[in-house]
Amino acid sequence: MSIQFSLARRLKAGETVHTGWCGLPYPIVAETIGREGFPAVTIDQQHGLWDTAATLAGIAAIRQGGAAPIVRIPVGDFATVSRALDFGAEGIIAPMINTAEDARAFVSVAKYPPVGERSWGPHRAMTLGNIPDQKTYLRDANALTVTFAMIETRTALANLDAIAATPGIDGLFVGPSDLSIALSDGAEVEPHGAAVENELDRIVAAADKAKKIPGLYCANAERALFGAKRGFRFMAVGSDLGFLRAGTAAQVKALKEAGS
Repeated sequence: MSIQFSLARRLKAGETVHTGWCGLPYPIVAETIGREGFPAVTIDQQHGLWDTAATLAGIAAIRQGGAAPIVRIPVGDFATVSRALDFGAEGIIAPMINTAEDARAFVSVAKYPPVGERSWGPHRAMTLGNIPDQKTYLRDANALTVTFAMIETRTALANLDAIAATPGIDGLFVGPSDLSIALSDGAEVEPHGAAVENELDRIVAAADKAKKIPGLYCANAERALFGAKRGFRFMAVGSDLGFLRAGTAAQVKALKEAGS
């Protein structure tokens, strides 16, 4: 019986990993995105519609679809971290990590001692991950689960190296929309604008220097290919709502063209 945790293994092997992104709180949608080929699927609790019950079901559904479940928690809601990991999430994305202190607070609930202070209770995670006993999970959990600190503000950029160097932080994940708002002092939302573009190499360099994984939210596959060329190895691609809109629009367009 092999242990069913794939995200950390892929990243440590040097693979580039793409994750689907789910804001709609429907486990079957998240499962389908995994079944269609994404190796990971992220449940977005920050801006999506997921509550605790839906997240619990969604994590299991994503695993059933053959993908690694990831959860983005709400801002500062570190109590959610250990619960999501207990439910079987393989990765956690924490938004608005602005300082080394923020990073340490995140790590404290995501990693077991001696790295952090995560509380014990991973019964569902052990079941879904085919972990045979408590000793094995405790021994391996810190390595099997992945923590991403989101870089989204001027303050985070000023503390970039300190955040990246924090023990227990496994990756940096760029939130380009919020970063664009911060860099423009609230004047615009332009995730692909020059201000954000100018910071990407610096963020990748900080991650590489600390031997952490550089990550980026990407609006579409074209942007993800761009991100890979810039050195990012973990990228979110689009969203479930975006996929639904695009698929619906294509069918409506085909019907209109056929009827004209």
